[in-house]
Amino acid sequence: MKEERKNRIYDRGTGEWFSVSEEEFAEYDRWRRTLRQKEQYSGRCCCPKEKWWICDGMCDDCEFRCGQKPLSLDEAITDDDGCESSLLDLLSGNDVGMEEVTADRDLVEKLLQLLREMDPDADRIIELWKEDWKISDRKIAEKLGRAQKTFSRQMKRYRDICRELREK
Repeated sequence: MKEERKNRIYDRGTGEWFSVSEEEFAEYDRWRRTLRQKEQYSGRCCCPKEKWWICDGMCDDCEFRCGQKPLSLDEAITDDDGCESSLLDLLSGNDVGMEEVTADRDLVEKLLQLLREMDPDADRIIELWKEDWKISDRKIAEKLGRAQKTFSRQMKRYRDICRELREK
């Protein structure tokens, strides 16, 4: 009897129990446990332990939901005058113009070309930056087989030149 109850899922909407295979139950239980824990850690679920069997992952409709329902940016809101808009309409328009994007792209291309002219291993350095943009000069020097202090001085000189170009 216990084995039979072990692989059953409760449907809160209909109030019925459904028997499933052990694999299906394990997958479902793993999914809902992960979701419930994520919701609890973020303060949106206050489901007591003795009621976890009720959890079906439908958090927006759950009686144990804590806090306010999250708003969608597309959700319609009505102001005092009766005008309908959305939160998306209220966001400030900090969009970058196409001219700025083009100028930034040109500057990056110019800086990369300058690096290629100044350093024979520039393409390898760029690849290392693409792999990990936080990589240290020490790690790059190590991968290139160069002395760390010399490489760091060169990179400082490159960065100073880049700052000058960017400020122009």
